[in-house]
Order: sequence, then structure tokens, then C-alpha cells
Amino acid sequence: MANSIREQQDILEKLKIFALNPMQEEALEVIGKTTNTVLLSPTGTGKTLAFLLPLIDTLDPECPEVQALILVPSRELAIQIEQVVRNMGSGFKVNAVYGGRPMSKDKIELKHTPAILIGTPGRIADHFSSDRFSRANIKTLVLDEFDKSLETGFEGEMSAIIQLLPNLNKRILTSATQGVSIPGFVRLDKPTIINYLETQKESKLAIKTVISPDKDKLQTLVDLLRHIGSQPGIIFCNYKDSIEQVSAYLDKSRIKYACFSGGMEQRDRERSLIKFRNGTCQVLVATDLAARGIDIPEMKYIIHYELPRAVEEFTHRNGRTARVNSKGTAYVLQWKQEYVPEFIKGAAKADISQKAPFKSQFWETLFISGGRKDKISKGDIAGLFFKQGGINKDQLGVIELKQDCAFVAVPLSISGQLVQKLNNSRLKNKKVRVTVL
Repeated sequence: MANSIREQQDILEKLKIFALNPMQEEALEVIGKTTNTVLLSPTGTGKTLAFLLPLIDTLDPECPEVQALILVPSRELAIQIEQVVRNMGSGFKVNAVYGGRPMSKDKIELKHTPAILIGTPGRIADHFSSDRFSRANIKTLVLDEFDKSLETGFEGEMSAIIQLLPNLNKRILTSATQGVSIPGFVRLDKPTIINYLETQKESKLAIKTVISPDKDKLQTLVDLLRHIGSQPGIIFCNYKDSIEQVSAYLDKSRIKYACFSGGMEQRDRERSLIKFRNGTCQVLVATDLAARGIDIPEMKYIIHYELPRAVEEFTHRNGRTARVNSKGTAYVLQWKQEYVPEFIKGAAKADISQKAPFKSQFWETLFISGGRKDKISKGDIAGLFFKQGGINKDQLGVIELKQDCAFVAVPLSISGQLVQKLNNSRLKNKKVRVTVL
């Protein structure tokens, strides 16, 4: 086996995790011994690590082909899982492929075949039809957030992909939603079900209603943000047009934000999440695409600017706060004459008359035109900013390293000076551009 108990402990240390939670411990034991597993657990409880640890244990370090395939419903989830595998430092190559980026990038990365391949069904189906790698050694299939994949119309692609995997001997399905029927094409014979969704009843989530005198609710939204103060949170909208309306009003109110929706280019979506993670923006205005499957930190609140249309949307949005053992609040913005679905009724009304300090923007994000493929590390980037930039540790924020670029959070007050000092510097053997994102 590739993964002893000691090696698992090394992986956890690399991830800065001191102990697995009960769900992860049970998943590690069950998935390791079981052919077919369904893992049901709320958003934010660590399902990714729960299936990756036993998956890595099945891999053969001598095999040069793809051995595990992970199908996901969104590009962001593919990127997130890829990053977790890299951070685990297992020694196995991993790549994520997905629509919205050039196929040429996929082809370059897949020339050196990964042991673990992650992707959206449409892009994986494209690679299968072009026979870019052998499928004979793919023995483990993971359908992560399989309910979302079915909901977003990937059923045809997933069925075609599974039919082309002749040697599967392990299937792992995960979801944060109960009661979704599993299609017959998955061939999930007598699965073992690990169900931790009931534990959500013990959640420390508070749901509060904020009544708006105006139908558009925009000024009430700003009043609520000023009541909450400077804390990171998500404003959920149902439509891209609504995001545009909210964005325009937040601009007018001088509140820094980032947007996130399916109508945006992939690069812009990724950069919005980077700015949100590193604190350049404290508010993310998003559609339900941000309700799950993206890598963002724990937050104290979310806001339903527009009421969700179904209980599942309500649940997944709320799952972005009060995760695991933390407290959080879901605010429901309601026009005084608006119909409220049954699954929301009964929430306590919030008093937002008091205002909290709303600090001005502190961090700015700088872009660096070099990444992992240039053999650049986070340590190299930190060294550049300390030595040539002349900043101290407190002035260096989050560094995110990608395949061909990097992003660094620095204080807004010195971002312009740092660009002047560091643009066209050398990192390893590469001359890099440094610009404000």
C-alpha cells in the first residue's frame, strides 16, 4: 500500500490538520474496505480529505497511467481538489481539467500522465473521445457532489464516461444533500452509506429576517452590511442581472466587493475568489454557484439578497457559515410584501439599527507572471518581497501559487511602491512582471 498510518500522519501535518473528525475517521475506514460507498455530510465538514486519504492508499507508485478519476460539477471544485492533493504531498501526480480554459493547456499537462485525474464531465468526455491516455488502469471512480452534477445536466456525459471504464473496482459518491436517487448507469451495487447529514441539526446557525421597505432591497442591504461591520461574507442572488444591480449600488456606497457567477470568464471567477480569500474584498456577490464546491474560508454570515427558490438552495447557501463547530448567521432580506417560502418562515427578525465599524480596504492583490512550472515556490516569492521589496512579515499577506502565475496580498498603501520596485525582477531564472490585479 502506498499510504501507511505514518504517511497519513505526514499528510495531515502538511495540511496543518491535527486530528480527523468522526466523519473522516469513519470514511477512511469504510472506503478502504468497501467497493461502493456513498458519503453524505454537510458542506464544510471535510469530505474531500475523507475520500482522498483512502483513495491515495489504493494507488500504485509503479503504475505510469491514470488510476483514479474524480468527476465534479464545477471548475472551482476541480481546482480546489487538485490543490488539496498537491498540498498533501503524496508524491502522486494530479491534474485538473475543465471547460473554460484552453484545451492546449490540458494536452501539455497530460503528456506526463497523472495518477489522479480530476475534471468536469464534459471536458473528461472530450479527452476520452480523443484517447489521450489509457483508461485500463482507472480502478477508482469518485463522483463528488454527484447530486449537483445530475442537477446541472451532466447525466449523459457521466453515463458515457462510466461505460468506458472497464476495470473499476471502487466507486465513491459524495453529497451534502439527502434523498437524491442514484442513476442505474453508476452501477452502484449494495453501497455502504456513511450519513452525517443528521448532525446538521446541531448546527450553531442563526437565521434572521431583515425587512426592507423598498422592493429592490438595495439600501436595506447596505444598512445590513454596515450593521455587520468588517467581516467576510457572501451576498447570494438568483440572477446575473441582480448581481449587476447590487454591484452598482455597492460601488455607489463605496463598499469593496468581488463578483462570482457562471456568466463570468473562468479567469475572472478565479481572481474574484483569490481577492476574497486574501482579504482584498470582504464581500462576495454571487449566484448559487458559490453555495458549494469552492475554496473559501469560514465566514460569520451570508445574506440571502434574493430568496432561494428551493429548500436545497437555502440549505447549501447556509452551509457556507456555521460550519463544523463555528457559529454563523444567515440573513434573509425580505420586502415587506414579499411571499416567503414555508422553509424560511419563522425566522427571528433582526434589529440592524446599530452600526459596526466598517474599515476601509487594507489589502491589495499583486499579480506575478511566474508560477510552479517555472520552479518558483512561495518561499522564493516571500524572499523577493522581503529582500527587494523591503517589507516585513506583517506586510506580506496570503500568497497563492498557480501553475503559471502567482498572487500576493500586500497593504494597499504600499502596493504602488512595491510594483515599482519589483516589476521586471528575476525569480529563479525567470524575469517576472509584477502588477496590481
